[in-house]
Formats: sequence, C-alpha cells, structure tokens
Amino acid sequence: MTRHPAQRGFTLIELMVVMAIIAIAAGVTSLALRDADAKALDQEAARLSALLESARAQARAAGLAARFELGSPGNTDGAFRFVGLPPAVKMPTRWLDERTSAEIVGARALRLGPEPLIGAQRIVLRLQQRSLTLATDGLGPFTVVETPTS
Repeated sequence: MTRHPAQRGFTLIELMVVMAIIAIAAGVTSLALRDADAKALDQEAARLSALLESARAQARAAGLAARFELGSPGNTDGAFRFVGLPPAVKMPTRWLDERTSAEIVGARALRLGPEPLIGAQRIVLRLQQRSLTLATDGLGPFTVVETPTS
C-alpha cells in the first residue's frame, strides 16, 4: 500500500474565497469612510431646505411677504436671516458648520411668500472645495439639484 505524503497549503478555491472576502470588506470600508465635508454639506442642504419650506408655509399661512437673506461678511448677527415672518416664529440664523458659505443666484434674497407660486430660485451652498445647489421651480419645494459646471 502506498502512502501519499500529507498535502500542505491551500486549494485554489480557498484562496479565491479569502480574496473575495477581502474585496468585499475593502468595498464596504471605502463606502463607510465618506468625506466629512461632503456629509456636513449634505446636512446643511437638508436643513436649509427644511427651513425654507417651513418659512414658506408660515408666510403663506399668515399672508406675509417673507424672504431669506444672507448676512454680509463680518456680520455678527448671523450667517442668514428670515425677514417678514411673524414675531412668534423663531428661525435659526447660523449654519451648522461655521465654514459653510452661500450665494443666492441672481438675487439678493429668496422670496418665500405669501404667493403659492414664488418663481424659480437657486442658492449655492459651499463648504471647502465642495458645493451643492438648492433650487425650486417656484411651485415645488427646494431640493438639491446638480450644480452646473462652468
């Protein structure tokens, strides 16, 4: 009876399974390590969208001409303000991240009401090298849209 020496090492299947597990783990890790600035900018955009829609609803309900304005550089009152809302409505005046800046495209302020149709408007949010654009067609809510490249 011939004896075969004990095999040492791994089979090709075992090596392929280990490589597949490593590839999946690397993919999941890269998705989990999202850029902090991108996440902060997404949070700013979601918050501003909600604030603008809330102010728009308040303006329509009260029949007031409300608007959203950006603060001037060096302004100590805040980064932005809502003008024309009832005094009982207290809205934030600062960004979540102090490095955030914004620019209203083609106007000095965003009109929020009291009309149900407010016209197309855009605001660009920036944080470091990243930017997001919030826009409305005047009827729908402010949502994130693709930033045009120039």
